[in-house]
Amino acid sequence: PFQKVIQFPWHIFNRETKTESSAIEDPAPFTMATIELIKECLLALKDRTGSSLQAINKWLEKEKKVTIKKHVMRAALKRGVETGILIPVKASYKLSPEAKKPPKKTTAPKKKAAPKKKAAPKKKTATKKKA
Repeated sequence: PFQKVIQFPWHIFNRETKTESSAIEDPAPFTMATIELIKECLLALKDRTGSSLQAINKWLEKEKKVTIKKHVMRAALKRGVETGILIPVKASYKLSPEAKKPPKKTTAPKKKAAPKKKAAPKKKTATKKKA
């Protein structure tokens, strides 16, 4: 005959904890994943006159098993043309000569090892002779 008392979870509506947690968590840095997929696709297709949007989408579905929405693809292609990665050719796109080159690996210049200071030789204490 006793009923279990269920309290309403008011902590859900506590906004202070949400703002604190969002300030602590750092969002992932923005990456241009779509343009990277497009570059990989155009390198694989190797079409001299450029590849059409349909050909790019078909390759992505076949090879990467990824479908990219039209507005995202259009924005990525537009951004690629603006940055100089892609060259528009009629209704197709091809990679610019700079984008075809493999990215140069920036190796940090090796720092010269600081010359080690030689430890000063310990002076021997002279034993006093008794007269």
